[in-house]
Amino acid sequence: MLRDVPAHYFEQSAVIPWRQSQGELEILLISSRKKKRWVIPKGVKELELTAPASAAKEALEEAGIEGEVKTQPVGRYEYNKWGGTCKVEVFTMEVHTEHEIWEESYRDREWVSLDEAAARLDEPELKQLVQSLRNFLA
Repeated sequence: MLRDVPAHYFEQSAVIPWRQSQGELEILLISSRKKKRWVIPKGVKELELTAPASAAKEALEEAGIEGEVKTQPVGRYEYNKWGGTCKVEVFTMEVHTEHEIWEESYRDREWVSLDEAAARLDEPELKQLVQSLRNFLA
């Protein structure tokens, strides 16, 4: 049985957290709530926030990271949940701070190469966004 979900839950925002390490671009992935797969910080776009600000808030809550979020999205992808289609606007975040303890610190987090990140993610459209990141940031 489907529960009633407010319409705004289907509008979401996310960040692809990145850093340069020894001249290589790295992506921070986090485990899903049940630790079954690797994901990026993402959530329902909060009504009182812009999409980039909402994505930054998710990054702090889910991954314990802070940084600079670009206001231009790298792209969008969709996935099915709650009996509907969630539309996710994806931004990039250059990570400046990693907290040791954060709200959802039960999640694992791991810095990986661009190719490794794309290989670990499930959503095909999100894989493509990650693979396009080097060109987007150039």
